[in-house]
Amino acid sequence: MNLSKILKNAFLIVVFGLLVTACATKKSVKTTTESSTTTKAAETQKADPIEKLDALMQGDVYIGSDTVGELASGVPDRVFFATNETILTTASRETLRKQAAWLRQNSNVTVVVEGHADERGTREYNLALGERRANAAKDYLMTYGVSSDRIKVLSYGKERPVDSGSNPLSWSKNRRSVTVKAN
Repeated sequence: MNLSKILKNAFLIVVFGLLVTACATKKSVKTTTESSTTTKAAETQKADPIEKLDALMQGDVYIGSDTVGELASGVPDRVFFATNETILTTASRETLRKQAAWLRQNSNVTVVVEGHADERGTREYNLALGERRANAAKDYLMTYGVSSDRIKVLSYGKERPVDSGSNPLSWSKNRRSVTVKAN
């Protein structure tokens, strides 16, 4: 009887977590002055540092692509997070849906989801935060049909920055989870 109660409570917690995640994400808003991505990119190169930062970040979440690799052709390998957060953004969920679709089609592939943090905070805090971020990505992949047996979680905390700068843009690039093929 206790086992069924535990399972029921675990199920309710997972459902509640998904609802909170869905409600807490932000949608990006395009301005009517943007005529195309190419124009926006050209403007970003000429813009002052603040405008350039705004073009690469939404809030404090990195939305650029210069550090993003590919898990497979057309499937980005990483998602980004806000400061001290593990909530998946709309863009992160879209990336993870692409990863899940590819993983379902390639059932022999196993992956490691690496969690990362920026340089701020203690080593212990960032290792725990990186693990929570990796688990958030893993949980989302599992909701789209990827078996938990195929996904390992590893946290590097602040130990493997992709950008060694010490500024808001660098920090936003380092707050991420990366899905890497394990076999």
